[in-house]
Amino acid sequence: MPIARGARADVIVLGTGGIGSAACARLAARGAEVIGLDRFAIAHDRGSSHGQTRLIRRAYFEHPDYVPLLLEAYRLWHRLEEDVGRRLFDPCGLLLAGPASAEAVVGALHAARLHALPVECLAAAEAMRRFPQLTLDDDWVAVWEAQAGYLLVEDCVRAAAEVAIRHGATLLPGVTVRGWCVDGNGVVVDTDGGSFRADRLVITPGAWAADLLGLPGMRFEVLRKSLFWFRPRLAATADFAPGPFPCFAFDTPAGFHYGFPALDDRGVKIAEHTGGGTVADPLGVDRTFDSAEGARVSAVAARRLPGVSPQPASHAVCMYTMTPDAHFCLGLHPDVPQVAVAAGFSGHGFKFASVIGEILADLALEGTTSQPIGFLRPDRFAGEPR
Repeated sequence: MPIARGARADVIVLGTGGIGSAACARLAARGAEVIGLDRFAIAHDRGSSHGQTRLIRRAYFEHPDYVPLLLEAYRLWHRLEEDVGRRLFDPCGLLLAGPASAEAVVGALHAARLHALPVECLAAAEAMRRFPQLTLDDDWVAVWEAQAGYLLVEDCVRAAAEVAIRHGATLLPGVTVRGWCVDGNGVVVDTDGGSFRADRLVITPGAWAADLLGLPGMRFEVLRKSLFWFRPRLAATADFAPGPFPCFAFDTPAGFHYGFPALDDRGVKIAEHTGGGTVADPLGVDRTFDSAEGARVSAVAARRLPGVSPQPASHAVCMYTMTPDAHFCLGLHPDVPQVAVAAGFSGHGFKFASVIGEILADLALEGTTSQPIGFLRPDRFAGEPR
């Protein structure tokens, strides 16, 4: 539809990637008149919600306070699957391995104990007996979470957008947001296609958080991240399909690497969660193959997955938007209660998109939420020296 200067809605959502599309869906499903704005098309590959797959797990080593959100996220992902009539989540399991003292191993077991989650702690030999495709160090331990798995990331974004549109939301790609301001009890959003007005604003800006949020004390750093795919050797192709092969992660002093079963002819996907170069301009991020990154991940493939070719068959680039403590920035804007914000997902946020969409709908329409997000509040760094 054409962009109309002065268009008005109950809620405007800035950014319709993984989090923003979920917010649009939940707001529209509750009967709100919604306009979603984004400079890119739905399920684009210019931000953080692309690259085929994302891990989803409940024994959350980053912080056990995320677990209640994850329990609700699982429920809402299944509801989205029912809403669109197709599979978005494959619970093929996750094997998280490393030294017994590794932060991820210790943290996952702690979260599982605290929340009574069903996981197994395996010696390396037992883990390799179950999954002979993997080579682990003899002194490692592994945490097996059978109910973990992967989300089909682009399909999830498209599904949320589909639900939003079905409930009457207007999603407008190709619109560049220049800024926003308070207008009485509402807000005005200035774009290259005109101004839009609403009673409430939801900002899900991804890598553009620093430009759009203006949060006191909250700093955002954007990192360039590479994803690589490795083809199984011909004799081992069936061994790396979902089912015989799970999602996996290795937490070692050399870095944290994670990966997925082979879903197409590109093969097994592997990426490094640690590291990453700083991005000054998200629009100009270098998307070419980085030989140093490729060599590091190829070394992991050669050592840990001997059944795959150690040379990448394909690669892609995305971005992490990091907060100072690597926890999300989620809640009402501390200076503007008409505005709800969700940003700084620090490379581990997509699995929460379903529940964060619900939370943002709560905040925009009711001004509060029953979900436990106090530890993620946007003003938690206010007053700290820069």
